[in-house]
Amino acid sequence: MHTKLTINKIDNQGRGISYYNNKIVFVYNALIDEEVEVEIIKETSKYYLAKVINIIKSSQDRIQPKCPYINECGGCTLMHMPFDKQMEFKKNRLKDILFKYAGIDTEIKLIESNKDLFYRNKITLRVNKNKFSYYNKDSHDDVYINRCLLANNTINEIIGNHSFIYIYDGDITIRTNYNDDILLVINTSKYELHDDIPENIVGIIINDKVVYGESYFKDKIGDYNFKVSYNSFFQINNYIANEIFKILNNYLEGNTLLDLYCGSGVMGISMKDKVKKIIGIEKIANAIKDANDNAKLNGVKDYKYYADDTSVMLNKINDKIDIIIVDPPRSGLNDKTIKDIIKIKPNMIGYVSCDPMTLARDINILKEHYNIKKIYGLDMFPNTYHVETVMVLERKDV
Repeated sequence: MHTKLTINKIDNQGRGISYYNNKIVFVYNALIDEEVEVEIIKETSKYYLAKVINIIKSSQDRIQPKCPYINECGGCTLMHMPFDKQMEFKKNRLKDILFKYAGIDTEIKLIESNKDLFYRNKITLRVNKNKFSYYNKDSHDDVYINRCLLANNTINEIIGNHSFIYIYDGDITIRTNYNDDILLVINTSKYELHDDIPENIVGIIINDKVVYGESYFKDKIGDYNFKVSYNSFFQINNYIANEIFKILNNYLEGNTLLDLYCGSGVMGISMKDKVKKIIGIEKIANAIKDANDNAKLNGVKDYKYYADDTSVMLNKINDKIDIIIVDPPRSGLNDKTIKDIIKIKPNMIGYVSCDPMTLARDINILKEHYNIKKIYGLDMFPNTYHVETVMVLERKDV
């Protein structure tokens, strides 16, 4: 179904907003005051989703997106905006969410990425008869690609030419590092691996089993070196990860640091010169092995890592904790973890978040006990509506 609409405003996901048949319409790749012809791609009882078919009246802020899949993929939600307008959108988005859901009106400093394209060191694609695709969650279409403009060019070489393997179905995660090494992580019911494997592929893991090379590679962020296993969490934009390190080191200092959801230990280890001891908790066992290796690799003298669920392990920590760093999944902290943090009474908290909504929810509770010292928005994901946040909290009764 096609119709003509005028865009009234932009929502927090970068979608244009209009109205049709007394229902709200969310329009991908549209800007304020534009007149557009759209195709309705989804209807619910409360709203429509639509994509632009034709721009009748264009905004002066519109630029031509560089990605050929822009109207099918749904990933690069802001690529039709100039970079400065993207930054303005992200700062306003973060400011609006924190004020609306947590009553926070503190100044926010925004840090730009050094690249707006080719910055991702990891992507996951669906596979169908050895063809790689993104999945559009709204249209439910497979968007077959030969290249992704957000992915590191080393990743794009694999997408464009993977004749060394035939994957019948499932999904593939392609990871790369500072040295252009590649780890391939594949889930599939059937595959064929050939002999002409490129030299920079250091490991192929299929259905959690190493079938070629190693299960990890080494990566580098700033002055730090890290071992990264195939299923360990690692920030996807190394430049912005280093900026997070700088923020944490500028504002946090103490004797003992507790690093929650620590992954391979990256955040805590970046603080090694500001604390005397590091304790980390992470439920993925491989990541904890990496964390121990990474502590040694980076000269950390006093550390202890636990492979356990954060909400279970927190009650077992007997050390006096001065600082807590949290870098939780998109779902944020659960109620028990927040209560345990408040009970532990760290002097300072560094909260790293990839979702402003869950951050606002959690901070709305923590702010009863902590003052907000600094807020940084970081452009971890250029050309998308996502924004990384680092918030520094200081206990009120310190």
